[in-house]
Amino acid sequence: MITDLAEPASTEETAGDGSSEAGSSLPCWRDLASFARLDPQPPAGDPVWQGRDPADGGAIYYCRVPTLPGEFYEVFIWLEGPPDQAATSGPSPEVVAQMAVDSMDLAAIDIGIVPEPRPGYVGIIGMPVWMWASNPRPNTVGPSTASASAGGITVTAMARLHEVTWSMGDGSTVVCQGAGTAYAASYGAAPSPDCGHVYTRTSAGEPGGEFTVTATSDWIVTWEGGGQTGTIRMDDLQRSVQIAIGEAQVLVTR
Repeated sequence: MITDLAEPASTEETAGDGSSEAGSSLPCWRDLASFARLDPQPPAGDPVWQGRDPADGGAIYYCRVPTLPGEFYEVFIWLEGPPDQAATSGPSPEVVAQMAVDSMDLAAIDIGIVPEPRPGYVGIIGMPVWMWASNPRPNTVGPSTASASAGGITVTAMARLHEVTWSMGDGSTVVCQGAGTAYAASYGAAPSPDCGHVYTRTSAGEPGGEFTVTATSDWIVTWEGGGQTGTIRMDDLQRSVQIAIGEAQVLVTR
C-alpha cells in the first residue's frame, strides 16, 4: 500500500450503489485535472508503472473515487506531464485504456492447492499435487470488461487470465494455462489434468518446515478505442501459501 499521499482534487458522489460503469460521471474519467501527482513516486518495478522505466520520464498520478460515505478507492495512471498539460491536448487512447484497466481491480488468484495449506496437514513425496484458482471471480480469473472515457475518447478493455506461474518452493516452476482444476476427493491419487506437481523431497529443511508456494498471474488485456487498439500485459500479481511435505512411514509388525 502506498501511504503519505497528497490530497487529491475534490471528487463527486458516485451512483447510489457505488458500482457504476467506468466512463460514467466519475471525475477521474471526465477530467484529468482530477489527478494529482503521487509523491513520493513508486519505486521502479511497482505494478502501477505497468512495465515502464521511471528513468524514461513521465510520472504516476492518482485520483480518489468515493464509494461509500468516508470510503474511496484510488485510480493510478501514468502521464508524460502534469494533468493540465495533458488536458490541453487530451489524453491518449493508451492512457484511457489504463483507466479502464484500473477500474477492473485485477488481482492475484486465491490459491487452491492439495495438500492444503493448514496446520497439521502434510503431503507425501511422490504423490500428485493439484493447484488451481480457488473462489474464481472476474477480477481474478477473467474475463473482465470495462470502459473508460476522457477527452472525448472512449476505450473498452477486455482482460483474461493467460497463465499462472507456480513457484513450488523446491526450485521447480510450473506454468499452467488458465485457472486449473479444483481437486475433489473422488479423484483420489490421480494427477491433475492441467496444473499439477510432484515433490521429490520433503520440506523438512525449509523455513518452518514448509515449502512456500507462490502463484503469479499473467493477464493479457486487449483494448480498442479512439481509432486505436493495443495490448497491456500484467504479470506481477502474486499470492503465496505454505505447505508441508513429508515421507510416508512404513510400520513393520512381527
